[in-house]
Amino acid sequence: MKIGVFSGSFNPIHTGHAMIANYVVQTCGLDQVWLMVSRRNPLKSDSNPADDLDRLEMVKSVTARNPRLKASAFELSLPAPSFTYRTLGMLRERYPEDEFTLIIGSDNWLDFNLWRDHDRIVAEFRIIVYQRPGFYIPAEEVGVLPTNVTLLQNAPLAEISSTFIREGVKKGMNLSFFLPDEVLDYIKRRNLYE
Repeated sequence: MKIGVFSGSFNPIHTGHAMIANYVVQTCGLDQVWLMVSRRNPLKSDSNPADDLDRLEMVKSVTARNPRLKASAFELSLPAPSFTYRTLGMLRERYPEDEFTLIIGSDNWLDFNLWRDHDRIVAEFRIIVYQRPGFYIPAEEVGVLPTNVTLLQNAPLAEISSTFIREGVKKGMNLSFFLPDEVLDYIKRRNLYE
């Protein structure tokens, strides 16, 4: 099976994450996309995330709407911080019959040389990069991307961030169009981000 690994803190998962996962699984030759909840990005120092299980439950509520999307706690079982090469290597070990593709935003691709073992990731795994507003990969760089790196030119863009969502919750904003209903309900029920 061909599986896309879309890893993140999903703190919380929002409509932009769901749109990208849904688009990629339908257009990039993948059988499934696993939305993999991670503990902490070693290159980010943002506010404390919601509890691991809360974030996982929110991701599960979104993936339940599409059988080709799957919530994954695989990275939560690994030592923190999460390093992508280690995660991908352990996935390959655990599921040798499957082929794993990394899915990242252009913001991450532009800093990819800062990732631990970035050269090994590029050498051993396919990578799908989706454009993110404000982090466009210049046209002249597209032609020099490694052969196993695909830049999505027509993926839908959403200028939504989890930071915006957390701040919106604190301010009491109506976030109905930024979050799937089930995620918004979960946040309210659990009093997250207040």
